[in-house]
Amino acid sequence: MKKNVVAGVLSLLMASTVCGGALAADARRIVSLGGTVTEIIYDLGMQDKLVADDQSSLYPEAATKLPRVGYYRAVPAEGVLSLKPDLVIASENAGPVAALDKVRSVGVNVVTVSDKPSIDSLYERIAQIADALNVPEKGESLTTHIKSTLQQAQAVPSESHRAVLILNRTGAKLMAGGDTTASAIMELAGLKNVLKSQRGYKPVSAESLLALKPEMIIVTKGSLEAAGGMDKFKADPAIAFTPAVKNNRIVVMDDLLALGMGPRVSVAISQLKAAAGHAK
Repeated sequence: MKKNVVAGVLSLLMASTVCGGALAADARRIVSLGGTVTEIIYDLGMQDKLVADDQSSLYPEAATKLPRVGYYRAVPAEGVLSLKPDLVIASENAGPVAALDKVRSVGVNVVTVSDKPSIDSLYERIAQIADALNVPEKGESLTTHIKSTLQQAQAVPSESHRAVLILNRTGAKLMAGGDTTASAIMELAGLKNVLKSQRGYKPVSAESLLALKPEMIIVTKGSLEAAGGMDKFKADPAIAFTPAVKNNRIVVMDDLLALGMGPRVSVAISQLKAAAGHAK
C-alpha cells in the first residue's frame, strides 16, 4: 500500500513536470517582459502568440501596438493576469518578485531569461526563449546571424573616443557607468566609457562632465525629447562646455538600441562607429 502511494506521488510529480514543459512549448497566449525579450520573439517569428508586452518593448513598431502591462521592472500581477496568458517570458531583471510569484501561483508558466550586460547573455537569452517556444533551431540561426553581423560591424576601423551615455527618464540626467548594457555596447564599438570605473548610473553635473572630458556624448531619443530638443540639451550647463559639444559629436540613438543588448547590437555598433569617424 505504501509503495503504491509513493508511486502515485512520483507519477503526479512527473506528470506535473511534463505538463509544465508542454505548457511552454504549446503556449498560445504569451506576455513578454523586457524590450529585447519582445524583439527576440519577433525575430524568431513567434509574434503571433504575443498578447501583450511592456513599455520597454519599443521595437519593432508592431510591438508598440500590443496591450501594455506597465514597465517590466514594476510589473502589476493583475495587469498580466487580465490578459489570460499561459506563458510569461520575462527578463531576469523583471519584477517585483512578489508580482511574478503571484502570476506563477495561479498556474501560469513564467520563464525567466538571462539579461546581463554582455553579448554572451544575449546569446543565452535567445537560446532560452527559443527553447521555451520549442523552436531551438530558429534560435541557433538567429544567434549565427547576430555573430556574423557583429563581426562585420566590429571590423570597420574607427576612432576610439572617450564617450559617455546620458539618460533622462525621470527628469534627472544620469550617466551610464560600468556594469551597464550601455557601457558594454560602447566597448564593443571600440569606445572608452569615461565612467566605467563607477558601477551603474550616476547623476550628471557640470563639474563631473568637465572632469571626465567626454569627446563623444550618446543620448537616447527619449532623453533628448525630455530635454526639449538638441539645442536645449547642448545648452545645459552640465553639457555645454564638454569636448563633445565643442567638436559637435553628439550621437542620438534609439532607446532600446542604446540600452538593450538585443538582436540589433551590430546596428548600434555601426551607428557609434560612424559617429566616431574613420580611424586615421
